[in-house]
Amino acid sequence: MDTNNTRTFVKFAALVTVLAALVLMEKPTSIPACNINANHLEKCRPAITGDNPTSPRQECCEVLQAANLECICRFKSFLPVLAVYPSKVQALLSKCGVTTIPPACQALKN
Repeated sequence: MDTNNTRTFVKFAALVTVLAALVLMEKPTSIPACNINANHLEKCRPAITGDNPTSPRQECCEVLQAANLECICRFKSFLPVLAVYPSKVQALLSKCGVTTIPPACQALKN
């Protein structure tokens, strides 16, 4: 094995080890993304799912206000897979007083 292949193998092995450790941890963990812990978005789920979503709780609004919305909106194509409709997300942002909505988020449609 030449030096480049050895380095690549070692990096891959280290990555596998880290991922395995994360999976085997006793407590569920979340990797921070877009300035928030992805698990914290669950606080907003009741306000964006179902036919009659509930009003957002303060904890949900705090998560949204701290989040990097430009970053989050890059994943908007995955919303329907999670049973979340983009129009409900726009309503949620408004209810939480988020007034600066990035262009990537303004195009949210059903």
